[in-house]
This record gives sequence, C-alpha cells and structure tokens, in this order.
Amino acid sequence: ACDLMNQGILALVSSIGCTSAGSLQSLADAMHIPHLFIQRSTAGTPRSGCGLTRSNRNDDYTLSVRPPVYLNDVIFRVVTEYAWQKFIIFYDNDYDIRGIQEFLDKVSQQGMDVALQKVENNINKMITGLFATMRIEELNRYRDTLRRAILIMNPSTAKSFLTEVVETNLVAFDCHWIIINEEINDVDVQELVRRSIGRLTIIRQTFPVPQNISQRCFRGNHRISSSLCDPKDPFSQSMEISNLYIYDTVLLLANAFHKKLEDRKWHSMASLTCIRKNSKPWQGGRSMLETIKKGGVNGLTGELEFAENGGNPNVHFEILGTNYGEDLGRGIRKLGCWNPVTGLNGSLTDRKLENNMRGVVLRVVTVLEEPFVMVSENVLGKPKKYQGFSIDVLEALATYLGFKYEIYVAPDHKYGSPQDDGSWNGLIGELVFKRADIGISALTITPDRENVVDFTTRYMDYSVGVLLRKAEKTVDMFACLAPFDLSLWACIAGTVLLVGLLVYLLNWLNPPRLQMGSMTSTTLYNSMWFVYGSFVQQGGEVPYTTLATRLMMGAWWLFALIVISSYTANLAAFLTITRIENSIQSLQDLSRQTDIPYGTVLDSAVYEHVRVKGMNPFERDSMYSQMWRMINRSNGSENNVLESTAGIQKVKYGNYAFVWDAAVLEYVAINDAECSFYTVGNTVADRGYGIALQHGSPYRDVFSQRILELQQNGDMDVLKHKWWPKNGQCDLYSSVDTKQKGGALDIKSFAGVFCILAAGIVLSCFIAMLETWWNKRKGSRVPSKEDDKEIDLEHLHRRVNSLCTDDDSPHKQFSTSSIDLTPLDIDTLPTRQALEQISDFRNTHITTTTFIPEQIQTLSRTLSAKAASGFSFGSVPEHRTGPFRHRAPNGGFFRSPIKTMSSIPYQPTPTLGLNIGSDPDRGTSI
Repeated sequence: ACDLMNQGILALVSSIGCTSAGSLQSLADAMHIPHLFIQRSTAGTPRSGCGLTRSNRNDDYTLSVRPPVYLNDVIFRVVTEYAWQKFIIFYDNDYDIRGIQEFLDKVSQQGMDVALQKVENNINKMITGLFATMRIEELNRYRDTLRRAILIMNPSTAKSFLTEVVETNLVAFDCHWIIINEEINDVDVQELVRRSIGRLTIIRQTFPVPQNISQRCFRGNHRISSSLCDPKDPFSQSMEISNLYIYDTVLLLANAFHKKLEDRKWHSMASLTCIRKNSKPWQGGRSMLETIKKGGVNGLTGELEFAENGGNPNVHFEILGTNYGEDLGRGIRKLGCWNPVTGLNGSLTDRKLENNMRGVVLRVVTVLEEPFVMVSENVLGKPKKYQGFSIDVLEALATYLGFKYEIYVAPDHKYGSPQDDGSWNGLIGELVFKRADIGISALTITPDRENVVDFTTRYMDYSVGVLLRKAEKTVDMFACLAPFDLSLWACIAGTVLLVGLLVYLLNWLNPPRLQMGSMTSTTLYNSMWFVYGSFVQQGGEVPYTTLATRLMMGAWWLFALIVISSYTANLAAFLTITRIENSIQSLQDLSRQTDIPYGTVLDSAVYEHVRVKGMNPFERDSMYSQMWRMINRSNGSENNVLESTAGIQKVKYGNYAFVWDAAVLEYVAINDAECSFYTVGNTVADRGYGIALQHGSPYRDVFSQRILELQQNGDMDVLKHKWWPKNGQCDLYSSVDTKQKGGALDIKSFAGVFCILAAGIVLSCFIAMLETWWNKRKGSRVPSKEDDKEIDLEHLHRRVNSLCTDDDSPHKQFSTSSIDLTPLDIDTLPTRQALEQISDFRNTHITTTTFIPEQIQTLSRTLSAKAASGFSFGSVPEHRTGPFRHRAPNGGFFRSPIKTMSSIPYQPTPTLGLNIGSDPDRGTSI
C-alpha cells in the first residue's frame, strides 16, 4: 500500500482478510486515501465480522464494499421458523467461531439446546475416531443429535462431510440439515443435494438478475463480459463473490472519476511517502471520498452504494430446500428470501407428515408372540400373512395414513438386548442398523431401548404376570362337613351330650307329671335321644312339663335353629362354588415360596427388569431381590427359557411358574383347550407396549397422534376385546379347574353323605345280628317256673286304682312313694272295683314302667302313689301262667321294651300285713 501511494493513487481497493484490513484502515485514515475494503474469507469459508472501528469523525476513509455479516440474523430467523429446540453446529478449521457469538447468545436466551463441533481437515479420520471412542449408547445419542444440524463451512468441506456421515449411517432419511454460506454457487447446490439424504436447507447470498436477457450484460453505458453476466457460463459459476464485488468496485470508482472530471473538480494524484514521519496526507482525499460515497453503480452484485456509516446495506439471502426423502439427487426449490429491511419473505414451516403417506412402503420387523403377532397363513411360494393385536394396530395406522408395509421376522427371533461389543441383536438391532423402518410386537418401552431407537406413545399398558397350572380338584368325600370346622363339629357334639345330660338331671330333680298310660320315660337314654332328635329337627317323644326343662329346651331349640340355618347356607355355597384356593395369588406370594421354581425368558425385558430392581440396594420392596435369586440360579440357566413358548409348555407339563408379560399370559390362559392355566400379577402398569422406529424417524409423531386418536374414540378397546374377551371359556383367576358357570352337583359332592348312611346301615345290621345271637343264646336256657307266669296287667290296673281311691286303707300309713314288685300272684289281691275302666287309671298320678326280660324272667312295676302312705295285701293265691301282656292307653296290647333286671331278694315286711308265702323267689320291696 505504501509503494502504491509513493507511485501516486486516487483510491485504494483491497480484498483481504480482517487481520490486514485493520492495518490498511489505519494507513488510509492517516494518508486520507479513500479505502474500499472487500472482505475475503479463506477458501470460501463463511465470513466473520471484522469489527472495524468506525466513528463519525471526518478522518474515517474506509468504506466496506461487502455488506455486513448477517449470518447471525439469518440463522436465528430460519431456526425459529423451523421451531428447532435441539441441534448441533459444525464449522471448519478456517471459520472464526466468534462470528456467531451473537447467534449463540440469542438461542441461549430462548432455551435451545445447541452443541458445537469443529470438523477436522481429515474427515474420514474424524468419523472413524467417533466410532472407536464412543460406546453404543453414546453413539446412538450422537445420531439423535445429528437429526438437526447447521453446517458453517466451505462448500468443498461440506460435500466431503455429507458423504462420510451418510456412508457411515450416522444420519438417516429423517434428518434435516442447514448449510449456510455466502459462497455457494449453483453447482455446489446440486452437488450438496446429491450427496445428502433427508431434508436439506441451503442459505446463500444472491444477487438480482435483470429479467430482460438482453440487458443482463449492460450496466448503464458499460457492457460486461458475457462470461461474467451469463448465469449459465461455467466461468461465472466458479467466481467467488468477493471477485464480483471487486469488479463492481472498479466500476464504481470509474464512475466517480468520470463525475469528477465532468465537475472539473479533479485533484492531482497523491504522491505520498507514508514511511516518513512528517508526511502530509493527501489534500484531495476528502473530496474524492465524498464523490465515491454519493455515487452508486448497478453491477454484478446488484446495487452498490454506501450508507452514512460507510457500509453497503444491499444484501439478499436466498433460502433453498428439499423435502424429506432417502433418494439421492432430489430436486431443490426456493423456499424464501431474507434481507435486512423486510426480513423473511416466504414460509419455512417444517412440513410434517400429515395424513398422506401414500406411496410410502415401510419395512416392518417383528417377533412372533401370541396374541400380538401370529402367522395366519403360510402358503409355499407366497409371502406369509400375519394377524394379532399389534398387526391390527399397524393395519389401522396404514389405513388412516395410506402407507404400505412389508413384514419379516427378526432372524434370531429375539426382541433385542445389548451385546458385549455395544451392538444390539434381535428386533432392536434391525432398527439400529437401519435394516427396518419400524418394529412391532409385544415390545415394551424401556430406557435402554429408548436410547437406541424411538418409540411411539404406548398403545397398551404393560405389567408383569405369572402363569401357573391350576391345581387338580381333589375328591372330598366328606364335603358335607366342610361348612363347619372340625373344632366346631366337636363343640356341637359336646353340646348335644351336655344338654341331654342337663335335661335328664332337671327331670330327676323335679320329675314331670305324665298322663296315665304314657309309654315314655325320663331316662338318660331318652333324654339324649330327645335332644338329638330336636337338633336334627325330627321332634322328640318325651313331653317335658317342668318350667326349668322347658326353658332349657327353648334355648336349645333356638341354638339348633341358628346352627342348622348356618350349616344349610354354607353347605349350599360350598357345593355350588368351589373355594379351593392356591397359595400363590400374587407376585409377593411367588417370591416368598420356594416349592415351585419360576423363571422367564433369558435376556428379555422382564429378565432385565427383575435384575435391575433385584440388584438395586435402594429398592424398598424385597420381592424383586427374592425373585432375582430364584431366576438367577446357575447364572440363569436353571429356571429360565429361551422362548416364551418353551416357558408355557414347561408350566403345563411340570412344576413351574412362568414370569412374563401379563397380556400374553392372559391370552394363553383364556384360549387353553383344557383351561389348565391361571394368572396372577401386578395391577399397576409401570410401562407400556409401543411401536419402535429408527432414531429420528419422521413417522414417530404422526404415529403417536393416530394412536391417541384410536384410544380416544374407543377403537383401541374394540381391538383389545377381540383378543382378550371378557367372557372367555376359561377362568383366568381361579386356581382350580372350575367353569365360570354353575353346573349340576355331582356324586362326588355327596359321597360323604352316602358313606355316613352306609355306615349307619352296616352298624344297624351288625347290632341286629348281635341281638339275634344274644336272644338265641338266652333262649337256649331252660326257663324257670316263675318265667312261665302270666300277669294280667289289666287286673293290676284295676287293683291299683282301687288302692288309690280307698282313703281309709291302711296303706296310707306308709311314706314310701314307689313300690317295686318282682313276679307276684297278683290275682289273689283283693279287688274292689273289678270292672273299673282303664280311663280311671289314666286319671291317677301313677306312672307304670314295665321291664320284661326275654322268657319273662323278671317283672318290675314302679308305682308313684298320690298319697305318701303304704297299703296292705290280702292272701295271695296262685296266679295264672301265660304270656305277659300290657294294655296300651288306646285299649290295645303291645310288648314292652326288653330289659334285663337283676333279681331282687325277698325282704319280709311284717307291717304291711301281706301273706305272700315262704317262697324265697318271690319278694316285694317297698
């Protein structure tokens, strides 16, 4: 610059970087030489603000030909329009990151999450280093960050970077990248679009082109070379923007000099020595500067003019973009433009996938799991057809959105788990390696899976359940005893005996008054029989008349009524609904017992869930730690299975409990032909089933929205009831093999009753045979003389009546109340009313109890007299012999109950005045 000044110049034009621009500014200001500064970036890298010091003083001789750097404003406006909240900024080595400091401050205030990364010159080495240093989880999070990115770099670096990230699968077709650079020409745009996938937005500086083709190369009276003004000329496409500004700057100076000459205000060229300390500035510098500032030119960059601050306000940015897609070489269109005056002109709203996905074919990976995904048709040579709850959900989405899909089963038939090298296998691995677009099955949403893939909102709740085999119903022959406990039966039996004894004692202390001729007695045997008969509601035979006995029997009848009613109600319930319960009714019960081993599918989500909770020292519930000890026996190989179908078969044919998804187990239990399963589990759903997609998939939001709509309008419930009907053929929650409907009672329920009846019949027959044998044994004995005697009871009745009605008889002097008679010759007794009716005997207060042994060995009569005095007998003649007969109250005859009575020795009683004779076998005791 000093050399040029020494030669003599009118103005200084520079196209350099910001570092040298400051020195030239100082020199130009000191020498009063108009300085037209054209900022140039290294190798086409986007510019950063130079920060030239400007003031309103008259000693500022530097003019900025290129407009200020508006990258901060343009980027912020575009990002805001796209509604980005998280993205990363890549920049190359030659870019000064301080140039976007203003933009970073703005997005920080808006709460956006922004990351910065510098792109090295060796891009391949940089990408390889990422794969070598990052774990799979970190790499997946990095992939998620790359879904939204801004590239601030020269076009050649941007092309190489796009090529590397696409080839290494760091980005997918759902990504959206923004490339901003003023130095991007049409050739660069086409190449960038060809190398990228997903959506691409390009921001570059543009210049207005005259609509009239014939006027494109004419700027006033100046004709521009066709190689510069023709947009289709290769040379013009390869020119940098800074060179275009140099051309327009020279054209501007030429117009200014021409105007000076016309105004005759020309100043001689300055011949200055800037090195000398006392060098004076150019005197015509101010006048030349004002002429340049007031002038303007319409050149290759459009209108070139200067504002009061010495800057060029005329700048236009063009925003180009493509749509989502995975095809290379897609077309690009103009989305809008931006300038400092009017701002954004056009809509950049990120076009979302709405209800139109027609023409899109998705590749779906799945794992067979009833009832979510099942093969419905498998014809040789044709694609398999699938059915299930998840398939119904996918079909509902496809019908609404219009896409098509192709289903294939994961090669290893697994849902997927992380491997030692950080990769994933199974269904999740297919999505991670982008071999499938979506994955659907009984797939639960877990944090580990969500680190590597995206999930829609849950379309069904998930909980852990246990599948167990129903206990075989045992035959209880004495089910009729089930309503009462054994201790209660013992108490009832004891109560019957106790009440019978109390009734007997009360009657013994206060004998009841019975009608003459009544054939009942208040013996202990009869009391027990009466209490038992009233308990079983069969009545009794002994009419108790005393108040104490009646109170006792009233309380007993009330007790029997309550007991029998309770027994009847409970017996009906026990015989109608079987209440045999298994000891395992929850996960807590399963974890506390060790008799039944249990496990799950190895390396599954359930396995990891139990492992994480079981090994967590801060887990409050010890249930998971106990379950983990059982599941992890022998490193998980003892109780776990490789597939869910193996676990179900193990439950059906062995002593085993299978821990798995509750929905799957409920379907298995409902549709089992033998109804041999039942399920238990948690009622709280801590997770859910979702559709897995690739990281950053554009279908996630639209799928989630449609799933919410299906849940809101009830369509999802209809699909659930299709596969999990409320009224299934099997009872899911009963631990025994019973039907939900009540059926007819079978013989098994009443086998105990028949056994009790059979036992009573057998015992009765045995006692009958025993009595027959005993009677025959007694009958083989030779009857004695007195055994052949016959006593006329009717004659005895008349005699007793005559005794009771004779008030003057000597028997009143005796105080005895009973007379025991052994065989007597009753016919010799004096008879006062021989023709007295039996009814007179009934009206007396005399109770007659007859004990007659086999062969009529002994006779006993107990006479309870109305008066407490004795009686005398006359001479006793010989009695008639013959069978002993007893007249019943109705006039008939019946044989009295058979009893054996010990012989009573003769006791002479002189005071009675009886002449019985000296036969020692005959005796009377009073």
